[in-house]
Amino acid sequence: MRHGADDMKTLRNEKGFALGFVLILSVIGLLMTLAMLVMVSRGGYVSGQQKRFRTAVEAGVGGVQSMFQLLDTRGNMSALYGLDNNASVTMMLPIQSQRFAVKINNRTGAWGAGVDNTLVIVPGDRNTYDIEHDVGRYTVYMKLVDTVEGNSAGSEGLVKSGVVNAGSGEVSVPSIPYLYTIEVLSQNRTNANERSRISILYQY
Repeated sequence: MRHGADDMKTLRNEKGFALGFVLILSVIGLLMTLAMLVMVSRGGYVSGQQKRFRTAVEAGVGGVQSMFQLLDTRGNMSALYGLDNNASVTMMLPIQSQRFAVKINNRTGAWGAGVDNTLVIVPGDRNTYDIEHDVGRYTVYMKLVDTVEGNSAGSEGLVKSGVVNAGSGEVSVPSIPYLYTIEVLSQNRTNANERSRISILYQY
């Protein structure tokens, strides 16, 4: 019986319990602190990535705005030099103007052999894109990949004379705009990982 009583005293002995409890709490606190540090650092990394991506997207959109002026001329490249001497436009003339004129004036099926309409854009390979334009720290590569024909003509500005009023016997021609599909790759010139891709459907 005495032996059993000694065992009960040993089981009820609480010496060292406080130390073990504090150690457990310390480990839990350390793990929570490490988890918070990981979350904060990861959040900063993701925020930085998103900021760089948005910057690349904005650069791509800026380049495309200039390309729209090219599409509005419908192949009349000489007209670009009359656009208020806009250097941003004249600097981004198509790499192969004749090929680009074929693309914007004819449906895709009539482009003929040797005119690329794939979605692939490879920086440095000029055969894979039509236009290369620098926007800040980024280079924007643009490529016309599809054309749906319409009856809209090239932009000639506002007509100020020679306009007749429509009469009852006149038949107005319905407007059928051209539809262009454009692929855009915007990439940082010093860090190829900072880039964005945009697909645009442009109606003119």
